[in-house]
Amino acid sequence: MALELVGGAALGAVFEKLFAAVVDASNKATQFESSLKKLEETLKSINPSILEMKKLNDQLDRPKEDMEKLIQILKDGEKLIHKCSKVSCCSCLKKWRYANKIEALEDSLLNFFQVELQAQLGRNNVEILVMLQSNRFSLSNRGVSDNYENLGSCEATDPPAFMVGLDVPLKELKRWLFTDGESRIVVSAPGGCGKTTLAKRLCHDQQVKEYFTDICYVTVSKTCDLIGIIKKLFWHNDEPVPSFQNEEDAVNELERMLKRKVESGRILLVLDDVWSGSESVLAKFKKISGYKVLVTSRNEFPEFVSTYHLKLLSEEDAMTLFRHSAIPEDGSGSSMPSEDLVNTIVRCCKGFPLALEVVGRSLHGQPVEIWRSTLMKLSEGESIVNSEDELRNCLQSSLDALDDKDIMLKECFMDLGSFPEDQKIPATALIDMWAELHKLDKDGIDAISNLQKLCSRNLLNLVVTRNDANEIDWCYNDAFVMQHDLLRDLAIYQSNQEPIEKRKRLIVDLTGNRLPEWWTKEMQPRLSARLVSISTDEMFSSSWCNMQLPEAEVLILNFNQTEKKYELPEFMKQMDELKVLVVTNYGFCTAELTNFSVLGSLSNLKRIRLEQVSIPTLCNTSIELKNLEKLSLVMCHKIGQAFASSTIQIPEMLPNLREINIDYCNDLVELPEGFCDLVQLNKLSIGNCHKLSSLPEGIGKLTNLEVLRVSACTLVSKLPDSMGSLHKLRVLDITGCLRIRKMPKQIGELRSLREFHMRRCPGLCELPSSVTDLVDLKRVICDEETAQLWECYTHLLPDLTLSVPEEIINLNWL
Repeated sequence: MALELVGGAALGAVFEKLFAAVVDASNKATQFESSLKKLEETLKSINPSILEMKKLNDQLDRPKEDMEKLIQILKDGEKLIHKCSKVSCCSCLKKWRYANKIEALEDSLLNFFQVELQAQLGRNNVEILVMLQSNRFSLSNRGVSDNYENLGSCEATDPPAFMVGLDVPLKELKRWLFTDGESRIVVSAPGGCGKTTLAKRLCHDQQVKEYFTDICYVTVSKTCDLIGIIKKLFWHNDEPVPSFQNEEDAVNELERMLKRKVESGRILLVLDDVWSGSESVLAKFKKISGYKVLVTSRNEFPEFVSTYHLKLLSEEDAMTLFRHSAIPEDGSGSSMPSEDLVNTIVRCCKGFPLALEVVGRSLHGQPVEIWRSTLMKLSEGESIVNSEDELRNCLQSSLDALDDKDIMLKECFMDLGSFPEDQKIPATALIDMWAELHKLDKDGIDAISNLQKLCSRNLLNLVVTRNDANEIDWCYNDAFVMQHDLLRDLAIYQSNQEPIEKRKRLIVDLTGNRLPEWWTKEMQPRLSARLVSISTDEMFSSSWCNMQLPEAEVLILNFNQTEKKYELPEFMKQMDELKVLVVTNYGFCTAELTNFSVLGSLSNLKRIRLEQVSIPTLCNTSIELKNLEKLSLVMCHKIGQAFASSTIQIPEMLPNLREINIDYCNDLVELPEGFCDLVQLNKLSIGNCHKLSSLPEGIGKLTNLEVLRVSACTLVSKLPDSMGSLHKLRVLDITGCLRIRKMPKQIGELRSLREFHMRRCPGLCELPSSVTDLVDLKRVICDEETAQLWECYTHLLPDLTLSVPEEIINLNWL
């Protein structure tokens, strides 16, 4: 056992030497084992008392002679223990003599702490009272009643003795704090990532203590008591504690007090564990100048400009922390786990510090069979969150921070468990789900707002791969959500707390063809889930059992198959309330999606999203999707073939379709002509289709079209002249169409056009003079070269703004 150094370098060193000698001798000199073990326990028990005595002696500047007697006892003890190690087992007389000496050493230590130490502590306490009285610094003069002790200390307690992965964050925070311009900093990360440990280490860092003359550390927690915090700061600074009339009065008094303190040096205020809802309190601290504030929180606070995102541990640091928690330093234990076993369990913890410590402690000193059992459960899909209460409670606290008014945020967070781990979740898929499931707006404004709020609470990461994407009339094709596996596991754990029949969300992860027991019963339970998610792997045979889902409104099918067919399940025919279907293939290659006939029974189906599937038979079954409003095809193959082979006209099949999104469909050569007859269409978005060479001339028939996006279609060389008939078009986006050289002269007929996105169009060399007829055009987002083409017309378009944003392509989601 490594004890803290006590009593400064001298006392600490001799204490450590004696303790180490006792531990070593108890392993070697078995003839004294019982005596040495007893002495070892005595040393452990007196360590806190030595710490207390040393602290008071330092504060009162007592002479070092007060500790000399104890130091000498410890030195003599170390010599004695070394001699004991050399005593032969055969020498009975020496064994008896040295056993008595060990007992005498223990008696002398106990006598010192029971008699002399108590006398010293008593004398120190008297001196403290005399100091307080002589300085007229009574508790009543500080304005504090008998409850003064409830204010607590503003000193950071010591961080854990063992820490990993904090050297770089500590260096970065010090750089920020030592810079004049940085005065308000937030350290943000999910619960259990080490924010508090980092803050405490910062407070005890020697450079920080030298730079700041005063460091105040306050734990805020969920219930933020501003007046209580300010009282604590007055107490910490040896100031009389006033009776504040209200929060504003307390802030004003604090500002006056701090101005006096700042004159004598720099001040650092650390507010630890600040919860969402404390923005108003932080705003009051922000308006006080002259000192620096460091906040740790699960959330982000935009009013604090500087935010440091504490990252999860690297593989190397994760292994170091886990080994420290799980494997005894001396290698003792019934058997040691193999390197592969250790590595695999560490990977399951995903770099989460709390998970590594909790799981490590649970396996500490356990037989290798327990390790294998733990790994087996994790490999079979059981989450660490299910089995470790401490970890689950820590993560749950982040969810509990969402109060009653944020109930919709909780619902949205829980829905994220419907998607596979370690996969990016398209924001558009969430928009489709929530528009129907939670009645959020269909354009996605509320959905994205909820995602941003969850992101600010570190419950997910929202990544936008194109920096102007959200400006294109709420087009979020380039926005994705990523979530840590343990947070996903928390969402699933919460969803699974109710009986299978009553769950609002049914989330099923299948391995091969192994179905859960409830699904294979002859009498199928009637399930009330509104959201159903079924994930299968490459071994699944698409042999579906029946399932009763009469109330399901959203069905998410996640599968991982390559060069195989994936059959839509027959039980979909009975899903009368189904409004949203999301089918995603996470395999490396495209798989053919079949059995589209089941869709013909779904009269309430409004939104379909298909990703990385081949759909040659989509229209072969003469199905009519009369209420379908939105169709999204991402990385899909054989779109042209699907609609060309339709036995009925596309307008008859999709009479109420209002939005089409086609993205990364690399074999799309031309848009099906039938799309031009979808007269109800409001939005048409085609992106990253690199074999598409042109739009059909019939596109002018889409007289209700409001948004047209033809983005990163590198072979498109011109826009059809018929575009002039799109009199309701408000947004036009041709970003990344490298071969377009000029605009049709009919573009001036787009009198409703308000936004024109035309970045990365290097081939564009001229604009028709008819652009001066675009009287409602407010913004053109373009490059500097294209801006020059517009400048000669801006005097005729006084309301027009040319925006040339910096090009930022975010590849983090990859």
